Amino acid sequence: MIQEFRTGIGFDVHAFVDNRKLIIGGVEIPFEKGLTGHSDADVLLHAISDALLGALALGDIGQHFPDNDLRFKNADSGFLLSEVYKMVEGKGYATGNVDAVIMMQRPKISPYIDEMRKKIAGLLKADVDKISIKATTTERLGFTGREEGVAVMATVLLIKV
Repeated sequence: MIQEFRTGIGFDVHAFVDNRKLIIGGVEIPFEKGLTGHSDADVLLHAISDALLGALALGDIGQHFPDNDLRFKNADSGFLLSEVYKMVEGKGYATGNVDAVIMMQRPKISPYIDEMRKKIAGLLKADVDKISIKATTTERLGFTGREEGVAVMATVLLIKV
């Protein structure tokens, strides 16, 4: 029997803003700024959500949780990701692996990556060794290098169960 796989790519960007918590990968990171967005603006969880939705040709996070819907105002992106994962399971798939790269100049997030991996693994019902998160500063180039915001690229592999 041939095993069926699906892959997806997600990309998200959020700008820094004053007077908001910085939440990335479900982890609050001490910093003088947070990210702007309709929900809690967790750029990593949004990119992973889009990758999952893309793998199953189900559109993107904005279609399922629109930014003009007050139900999702300041929503916990962990909840949104868990709702997306219910769609994945509903289509008969499970997490193969996730690979993501976070692009930001500051703050340094390497001390928080293990906690992010654990949170994401829990949301995706996966072993933590299937969740890879990397970070780069982009060498001070572009909007991330100028500390204007954060970008994330994520890929996922889904396995038919």
